[in-house]
Amino acid sequence: MRAFWTLIHRWAGLTVALFLIVAGLTGAVTSWDHELDEWLNADIMTTPGRGPLRDPLALVAVVEAADPRVQVSYIPLALEEGHAASFLVRPLADPATGKPHAPDYNNVFVDPVTAQITGRRDSQAVSLSRRSLMPFLRTVHYSLHMPAFWGTDRWGYWLMGGVALVWLLDSFVALYLTTPRRLKQRSDTAPAHRTPASWWQRWKPSWLLRWKAGGYKLNFDIHRAGGLWVWGVIIVLAFTSFSLNLYREVFYPLMSLVSTTTPGPYETRTPTPFGSYVPPTVGFAEAVKVATLESVRRGYEYPPSGIYYGGDFAFYNVSFFDPADESGAMGMGLSNLYIDAKDGSVLGEYRPWKGTAADVFVQLQLPLHSGRLLGLPGRILMSFMGVMVALLSVTGLVIWARKRHARRLAARP
Repeated sequence: MRAFWTLIHRWAGLTVALFLIVAGLTGAVTSWDHELDEWLNADIMTTPGRGPLRDPLALVAVVEAADPRVQVSYIPLALEEGHAASFLVRPLADPATGKPHAPDYNNVFVDPVTAQITGRRDSQAVSLSRRSLMPFLRTVHYSLHMPAFWGTDRWGYWLMGGVALVWLLDSFVALYLTTPRRLKQRSDTAPAHRTPASWWQRWKPSWLLRWKAGGYKLNFDIHRAGGLWVWGVIIVLAFTSFSLNLYREVFYPLMSLVSTTTPGPYETRTPTPFGSYVPPTVGFAEAVKVATLESVRRGYEYPPSGIYYGGDFAFYNVSFFDPADESGAMGMGLSNLYIDAKDGSVLGEYRPWKGTAADVFVQLQLPLHSGRLLGLPGRILMSFMGVMVALLSVTGLVIWARKRHARRLAARP
């Protein structure tokens, strides 16, 4: 039986190893994506203006007037002196051709005091330039930056979600393979061998590193013992990678079958076909007004901090979070209200720590995966785990290569 599971572990590991190396190393870096992005692009993200802040909706007019080819899709509502307001834009259709314009950017930075545009960038570009490096690494981490084809841009998500599922199942196989083998025992020694202490003594070497052995033995120990040391965190990472990438396709439907969930519009509505756009009847200003009044009625802690309309769903997503607490916003500090873009009605909400036990479990997926649920220590842990995942994958490849070479030598006459 062990030989069968060894074979499964070998081929499952070989299947996902390269993907995990990429995901691990990019994850180690993107745990600090905002800080690194601001450091690399301080010239456009740090602004000199000091004084009263402009109305965010007035800044929308500045962005759209500067380039009639684009339309704002995300508005930051919680502006800060000294920090550029980051707007997302989408291309409008060219009246002459009926096809969308092709601007070389989708992100505009504006000084919230002076209303001056400080810079633009394409956050979806395949580029290692300082402008696009951090958005590029983020996208590679969860979807390998695979392009859209055959009418969808979900291929990368599906691939990495499948990799995560294989990784999750293989982690249990790997744990089993580290446990002691069954021994053929004589009747006079059987009781001693069956005690928990003796079982642990036989399993204990799997947790240790033979530092002085060097070479292949040390590589093997790093793969086996290293995997045991961080096994619990690997299970969390693998599961949350699967749940986040295959959320609509697998995770949420399964959760709804086994427990009571409170679906929102993202779960109950179907997005429009890829590349299409549903124009809103209700504008940004009206949606913000409705969301503000509703948030007061529901007792939200913060005023609206951002509003997004993508056009693939016919509703606005209005976010509420503390702009001074980035970790809290990415953890369990983010709330959302969903406003219908046709009639301005409130379609639902997302409230951290609210709802059924299944709702809270769903909410915890991103905070657990990013480590931000634990604040700064969690982010440090996730950076360490990114390196460990890559290291375990590399040592696994070395073990396979050495054993493959040995098998070939043994097969020679």
